[in-house]
Amino acid sequence: MRIAVTGSIATDHLMTFPGRFADQFVADQLHTVSLSFLVDNLDVRRGGVGANIAFGMGQLGTKPILVGAAGSDFDEYRAWLDRHGVDTESVRISETLHTARFVCTTDADHNQIGSFYTGAMSEARLIELKTVADRVGGLDLVLIGADDPEGMLRHTEECRSRAIPFAADFSQQIARMNGDEIRILLDGATYLFSNEYEKGLIETKTGWTDEEILSKVGHRVTTLGSRGVRIEQAGHDPIEVGCPEEERKADPTGVGDAFRAGFLSGLAWGVSLERAAQVGCMVATLVIETVGTQEYQLRRAHFMDRFTKAYGHEAGEEVRVYLG
Repeated sequence: MRIAVTGSIATDHLMTFPGRFADQFVADQLHTVSLSFLVDNLDVRRGGVGANIAFGMGQLGTKPILVGAAGSDFDEYRAWLDRHGVDTESVRISETLHTARFVCTTDADHNQIGSFYTGAMSEARLIELKTVADRVGGLDLVLIGADDPEGMLRHTEECRSRAIPFAADFSQQIARMNGDEIRILLDGATYLFSNEYEKGLIETKTGWTDEEILSKVGHRVTTLGSRGVRIEQAGHDPIEVGCPEEERKADPTGVGDAFRAGFLSGLAWGVSLERAAQVGCMVATLVIETVGTQEYQLRRAHFMDRFTKAYGHEAGEEVRVYLG
């Protein structure tokens, strides 16, 4: 099963300031703020929802096709993804813009000052999925993740016009989208991904009820944080899957992307929706135990031991076939 993952490609530059931002501001001079913080640490991490999801799928051996836009500074990141089983040949490289970048400084009170540079991400709207499909011999599913909004709309319309099944996954972009845009992006999706808060926001912005949305998509996949995930389909009982026990809680960033990576890999293998959701929850658990969205290691024996403990021997034996 050939799955293309469209979405943002970015790097995070995370710094730590040992003092308190509040101590540096003068109340009657806030209209002329000019500050420079001497930071202790700089942590550069690979990110972007498209790249995070594709990385996880690559770890599981399902050879995802990453579709997005990056800058000429993408070479090192590309090499990293290539080494981890991701097809990066359909990433558009901008001639003028850098790869999208998030720069953030956190103080001793965990307050943050950050900036997000969209950069080359804005060129995702120039990518044609037909070119991608022709290169790989067709696409069985396209995940349309958070990216340049115009690019998301173009990919959705192209999937419809070419009868390519697609999964709608707005995540961070839902805040800036209006009801009309959201209705376009979800109508006819084979899968609609969101967390619980986004689920309510989708219903509020579109004006559609939960039942109306279920009638317009194949499956509604709602992540429930520590409670796992719920999968709904019109006319069927919902499927609910819990999370494996965590060994520690390090950083929740990228957990949703990790779930999608595992779930989509399960679809690529052809296992049931319940089993695919279990794989997704297992990968998500590995990420929450690690600082960074692509810093976890998927060690096969360790993964299978924990997966079997959480979901039983039969589930473990079925998944073991695909992990090798």
